[in-house]
Amino acid sequence: MSPGRWANITHTLTNRRYAEPCVAYAESHDQALVGDKTIAFWLMDKDMYECMSIDGPAGNTGRGVALHKMIRLVTAVLGGEGYLNFMGNEFGHPEWIDFPRTDSYDTSTGQFVPGNGGSYDKCRRRWDLADAEFLKYKFMQAFDRAMQHLDKAYGFICAPHQWVSRKDEGDKLIVVERGDLIFVFNFHPSNSYNDYRVGAYLPGQYKIVLSSDEPVFGGFSNISKINNVAYTAEEGNHDNRPYSFCCYAPSRTVAVYAPADTVDAKADSNELGVPGLGVKGRGPYWQY
Repeated sequence: MSPGRWANITHTLTNRRYAEPCVAYAESHDQALVGDKTIAFWLMDKDMYECMSIDGPAGNTGRGVALHKMIRLVTAVLGGEGYLNFMGNEFGHPEWIDFPRTDSYDTSTGQFVPGNGGSYDKCRRRWDLADAEFLKYKFMQAFDRAMQHLDKAYGFICAPHQWVSRKDEGDKLIVVERGDLIFVFNFHPSNSYNDYRVGAYLPGQYKIVLSSDEPVFGGFSNISKINNVAYTAEEGNHDNRPYSFCCYAPSRTVAVYAPADTVDAKADSNELGVPGLGVKGRGPYWQY
């Protein structure tokens, strides 16, 4: 029996030589150059031109924004020891890059290669989209900022401990341990799970330090750090882990659980707090 989709995803992201540092990315310049689409455009297509207003029709943008956040975080968690953003994918830039080109001929085949008339129209990045308060791009950028600061606080991207405890084909759910953190990804388009048991390799209490469903990230607060709930990891084998706890996993969300003594649910209300992130102080492994 061939492995399922989620097993393929986790295998692809972790398939690298042991102890050889890798840099992971959700998309690079190749995917953003003319002839291909950015991830955001694959997810939302023409709705990026018509439905990105916060107060307008949603179209496919609700689905697209939710998955865009999850794709970037699962890549950062499993892909390697470094994470790369490329020129606007941190906020879901909608368009490709196309440098000015004139008509030419391929020197090896003699085939005609049409140009774009020397146009500079797509030779740009629309940074203003992320700054527009009335557009949904700001949600994706806010999540990227919180994700990067989560790594600064916990150093999870470089953490040697990495364990995929669950990749459930039916539930469409992935559970990952990286460093001291536990990441619960629910990719299911409609199913949310109450009292979903996830494995842990350390005992004690955990709290949500980051949730993709926070309103500041365009979410609906179905799962939020602001509830300040403590989850106690109980002894007993589950998914080949020595401890486990039960949590809520709403559809198309990712929640990050951290040791409770490192979490402050109201941290983002402080002057130097990062919106949507619940790290106490600067975090246990703050990297300057």
